[in-house]
Amino acid sequence: MWRKAHKLTLAVYKITLAFPKEERFGLTSQVRRASASIAANLAEGCGRRSDGEMARYVQIAMGSGAELSYHFLLAEDLRLMTSSEYEALSADANEIMPDAISTVGKAEERRRSAGVSS
Repeated sequence: MWRKAHKLTLAVYKITLAFPKEERFGLTSQVRRASASIAANLAEGCGRRSDGEMARYVQIAMGSGAELSYHFLLAEDLRLMTSSEYEALSADANEIMPDAISTVGKAEERRRSAGVSS
């Protein structure tokens, strides 16, 4: 899952190089931060000691994924990326989410099995 997120971030950085200079502190920055946040939070979650902490960081990554999906739509609507770029990046982002949902579910299941409350 982290590798997919990292690959997505690299693709985002590459595509946003073509965004207009006036978007440097706007949409370019937002798209880059949201994509990097997915991989960073997945990495941080894996470095945590408890399933609860890990699940929390994976959920944060999922929130960043939802934010990124919106930014992709906005960039396409503003014609900052082509429809094919939008579809490819959205597909890559959407590929990460089921893995993240599964990871959170498994972590929560282990916590319940261990008798740890939320």
